[in-house]
Amino acid sequence: HAQLVESGGGSVQAGGTLRLSCTASGYSLRSNCMAWFRRIAGSGRQGVARIATFSKTDYAESVTGRFTVSRDDAKNTLYLQMNALKSEDTAMYFCARGKYAGCTWNPEDYLSWGQGTQVTVSS
Repeated sequence: HAQLVESGGGSVQAGGTLRLSCTASGYSLRSNCMAWFRRIAGSGRQGVARIATFSKTDYAESVTGRFTVSRDDAKNTLYLQMNALKSEDTAMYFCARGKYAGCTWNPEDYLSWGQGTQVTVSS
């Protein structure tokens, strides 16, 4: 069955960088929209970045210009490059497989989720 495993989280100082990875097994991640969400303690999941099967990308306003989502089809892996990190980026980050080729920000439009990887940014 389809499985997603994230890695790459950690603790960094404000202004630093991290790259998250999400490796898929059991299916080809290029067959569906893929997205990154995050959950800040006490809040619901917030869409961060997404990439459709036709490679169109979209970002939350709060991360535009700092984060980049990409996909390596040969490695069946999704990435999130995070630059110029801020303390407000501190959250648990999840990758998710969408139901459709195109993407939405609605978590209910996603079939499966990884276990999450924690990102902590200190100021």
